[in-house]
This record gives sequence, C-alpha cells and structure tokens, in this order.
Amino acid sequence: MEDGVECIPVLPSLDLTETRDFYVGQLGFGIVYDAPTRLIVRRDTIEIHFWKTDRKEFCENASCYIRGSGVDALYEEFSAGEVPGLSPFEVRPWDMKEFYLHDPHGNLLTFARIP
Repeated sequence: MEDGVECIPVLPSLDLTETRDFYVGQLGFGIVYDAPTRLIVRRDTIEIHFWKTDRKEFCENASCYIRGSGVDALYEEFSAGEVPGLSPFEVRPWDMKEFYLHDPHGNLLTFARIP
C-alpha cells in the first residue's frame, strides 16, 4: 500500500501474553512484534496493535470493526475451532451480515460484510 492510507486499531490489553496466545492460538494471527508493553499481530490484511494497561474498563469499552468478503471463511474457521463467545453470523437491522466475539480482556471484534 505504497500511496494509500491505512487505519490500524490499537487496542488495550491487560496481559499481552494472554492476548498473544488468544489471537495466535485461537484466531490464527501471526506475531509481527512482541515486547513487554506492545504487541502487533497480523492475519492477511488484518493488523491489530495492542498496548499494555492495568485498566480493565479500557478493554471493556474498546472495539474493532473488520469488514470484507473473507469474513464468511473466518466464521467457518472460528466455528470449527470453537472460538469462545462467537455470536451467530447474521444480517443485522443496519443491513450488514456480522458476527462478533470478545477477546479475553473484553475488546469487541466485529466481523462484517455486505449481505
């Protein structure tokens, strides 16, 4: 993306090791950077950064919206892998087909596509 602009979420984490283990082990992300106060994971074109905090309310009020045609395959993979807290994949009243989950610290990840 040489001349483009990207928007990358930076989410809070209470424990970066636990966050890393969930995103890598449960959601299939790879590690880009792993340090005591910062974690970066990536899966295909999805990149998420995390920063260390002791404030649980930050995690419980943070979210990331991931949109694209590949979310159908992600839902199937996450369902087969029994990712905890996976919602149904359905068309919402705002005319987007979505599913969501919360990571171990409460960050909300919503995956969506146009129906």
